Amino acid sequence: MKLSEIKTHLHRLEQIEFQLPNGTQVPEHFHVTEVGKITKDFIDCGGTIRHEEVVNFQLWEANDYNHRLHPEKLLKIIELSQEKLGIPDLQIEVEYQGDTIGKYHLDFDGTSFLLVPMQTDCLAKDNCGVPKQKPRVKLSELQAMSTCCDPKSGCC
Repeated sequence: MKLSEIKTHLHRLEQIEFQLPNGTQVPEHFHVTEVGKITKDFIDCGGTIRHEEVVNFQLWEANDYNHRLHPEKLLKIIELSQEKLGIPDLQIEVEYQGDTIGKYHLDFDGTSFLLVPMQTDCLAKDNCGVPKQKPRVKLSELQAMSTCCDPKSGCC
C-alpha cells in the first residue's frame, strides 16, 4: 500500500485498526511513534547495485490507555512527515514489536489495516543458478530411480 492509499482510507474511517497476520488486533492503545523515509542502497548477490525507498511506520503500544490514535491525527502525522521530510508517494512498511521487531507490508480489508508478513528473497536468481521454480518430479520417476540402486540391480 502506498501513502496515497492509506490517506484515502483514513479519510473514510472513524477508528484505526491494525490486524496481525494471526488475526489478532494490535491493541487499541497503540501509537504510531515514527513515520519516516528509509533509503537502502545495496549490492545484491549477483553484483547489481540497487536503490530502494519506503515509508516506514513504527507501531508501538504502551500503558497509555487514555489516548487512542484517531484517523485524522494519523493523517496529520503523515502529511507533516511528507512536508518536512519530502516523502513522495512510496510503499509503506510497518514495524511492530512482537518477540522481535517484525516488518510488514500493509493491506486493507475495508475495515482494518492488515499487517502482511514480509519475506526475504534472492534478487539475482538468474545469476545465482536458483531455479525459477522447484523442478517437478513424477512419482513414477522416483520409483524408477529407487530401483536402480537395489542391491540386485547390479549398479553398485
